[in-house]
Amino acid sequence: ADCRYTCHQECRSLIQLDCRRPGQCQSQLSPEGTLLPPCTQNVTQTVEEEKPEPPTIQEIKQKIEKYNAKVTNCLLMKLNDDGTYTGFIKVHLKLRRPVTVPAGIRPQSIYDALKEVNLADMTDKRTSFYLPLDAIKQLHISSTTTVSEVIQGLLKKFMVVDNPQKFALFKEMRKDGQVLFQKLPLTEYPLYLRLLAGPDTDVLSFVLKENETGEVEWDAFSIPELQNFLMILDKEEKDKIQQVQRKYEKFKQRLQQTLKEARGKPG
Repeated sequence: ADCRYTCHQECRSLIQLDCRRPGQCQSQLSPEGTLLPPCTQNVTQTVEEEKPEPPTIQEIKQKIEKYNAKVTNCLLMKLNDDGTYTGFIKVHLKLRRPVTVPAGIRPQSIYDALKEVNLADMTDKRTSFYLPLDAIKQLHISSTTTVSEVIQGLLKKFMVVDNPQKFALFKEMRKDGQVLFQKLPLTEYPLYLRLLAGPDTDVLSFVLKENETGEVEWDAFSIPELQNFLMILDKEEKDKIQQVQRKYEKFKQRLQQTLKEARGKPG
């Protein structure tokens, strides 16, 4: 309370303070000068006070004006009277596994989208389909749209009937020549991240990938999907075996060639 010293709660027993001035914590120090539990209440309060305050409407307005000044494709952000704002994000689809879609259903039209017609509900027949790798989908969303809603919206646009938990939204960043991916929590707001990063997709872009972190929820998959996974794994296993065989076959040939050249030579 007096010197404003802060520490992790796990480190509390390791901290040695040499308090010379009288203060609220002075009477709570042990003879060895170790910070005792009563003072940790102040530590918790201090950490909570350091959380960033949400931006004001004026700050959001300034950020949007700065963002729109850099836009070159007319995909501007718009501030609403209630402080929310709308804009566009682009999502790269990098799905390496097939998705489940309704069989024999025509693509969704603009009329269907406006009337919120779910074509997937019109048939019980399902089929597996590979979405084009590195395809890009543009979405118009609000500042209140969460990652979870973005994933569900993308699946709806492509009429994918898989469980949304199978997918995750990542942000892709480039730093020092490296490409870095970070999985976004379902409660994150992608448009706010876009606003902070600016319109340049080389600085920040969004990627939809399979959700491969944590335990796999196999109950969420249907029998045909599981059979497809077995086929894919079998193919990947055969490809890996062939790669190893080719690698060591080349090594064997070089070794035999070296031995042949070394015959008759001393040493």
